[in-house]
Formats: sequence, C-alpha cells, structure tokens
Amino acid sequence: MHLDPGHDWSVTPQEAIALQRTLAERVLLQPGPKHVRRVAGVDTGFADHGRTARAAVVMLSFPELAPLETRIALEPTPFPYIPGLLSFRELPVVLHALEKLSMLPDLVLCDGQGIAHPRRLGIAAHLGVVTGLPTIGVGKSRLIGDYREPGMEKGCVAPLMYANQRIGTVVRTRRAVRPLFISPGHRTDHGSAVAWTLACTGRYRLPEPIRMADRVASARRGSEKNAVP
Repeated sequence: MHLDPGHDWSVTPQEAIALQRTLAERVLLQPGPKHVRRVAGVDTGFADHGRTARAAVVMLSFPELAPLETRIALEPTPFPYIPGLLSFRELPVVLHALEKLSMLPDLVLCDGQGIAHPRRLGIAAHLGVVTGLPTIGVGKSRLIGDYREPGMEKGCVAPLMYANQRIGTVVRTRRAVRPLFISPGHRTDHGSAVAWTLACTGRYRLPEPIRMADRVASARRGSEKNAVP
C-alpha cells in the first residue's frame, strides 16, 4: 500500500511551522472507534549519531494484545532535531513502515504528542491527519501545559491545560509510577484517548503497543525476532 501525506517533507523549519498550523485545522476531535480488532504502536529510534532513523510499527490484536505484525523502516534521517517539529523528523520513515503492513490498524498509539503541542499538531495528530487513521499521542514527558499531579493509583487522571484549554490528560498507568501525558491525535477525543490507552496497558508503565514498538525501534536485545524490514 502507499500512504501519501499530501504534502512535501522537504521544507524549512519556518515552512514546517506554517504547515503545522494549516494541518491542525483538519484535526478531528471525536469519540474514538467503537470496534477495534487491530491496534498499532509506532516509535522511532536513531543510530549513527542521529544520521539514521529506524521506525517501528507493531500491530497487536485487541483485546488480546497478541502480536500480529512487526515492521521496520531504516532510512537517512530527513530533518534535524527541532523541538516542536518532531513529526518532520520521524513521520516520513514511520509512513514507510506502516506501508509494509498487510493491513492497516484500527487505532494507532504514537510515542509522542497529539494535540498537546504548541500548534496542536504533534506527531500523533500529524499522522492521523495524513492517513485518516484514529490516533492517540502517548507522551513520556510533558511538552507544554500545566497540571496538578494525579492520584497515585492506576487510572488516576488530571487534565493537562494550556492557555485555558484542555490539551490532554495526565494519566497514572501503574500505581506509584511517573504518569504519561495522553492527548488525542485525530478522530479521538480526551475521554477515548485515555480509555484506549488504559485498555492497552498491562503490567508496565507504557501501553503494550508503544512498549513493544519502543523495543524494536531501539533495537533492544530480543526485539528483532519477528521484525520484518
């Protein structure tokens, strides 16, 4: 399959910012999909001092969370590291990894932000807009926004606020561990983003699709077993 982003990736940082503002207008915040049988996690690692990007997509069955497919793409890193412009560095390679799947997932969890972004177009939102897939941003750390610490039990939440608007949710996915920063990407909303993230989370801090994609993208020991280039 071919996933056409509908825009050129060869842009300057100034052009990238302008494109983010345009694409953000196409983000749909709505209840997430009701019926999910295939959920994917995507993440990107870097090698050769950042010169090579290694994107991984791991697709699992739902609700079993059993691995179905793992695909990787290795390419020269297309864009420098600039805070707020992560999608231009990672998405071109992520799209090539997604193209290798035998079928597309019903829902995608991205290692990064959704609308919890200065221009409301983090990598999850950008991916959702250019593919049409429902997406959720799963941030390990905060990019922007203010919040009060949620309770210490699994499932405790607190709104993430920025400029008097809710841009995400701070979620405790395991008792007494650091929370995650969950935000809608595209075709999801705050409630469904949190619900699906928790539904995909087992005994670890990270939801299973993200945890497994992180292992493959980082080429950790044992993560190569079922990865297909």
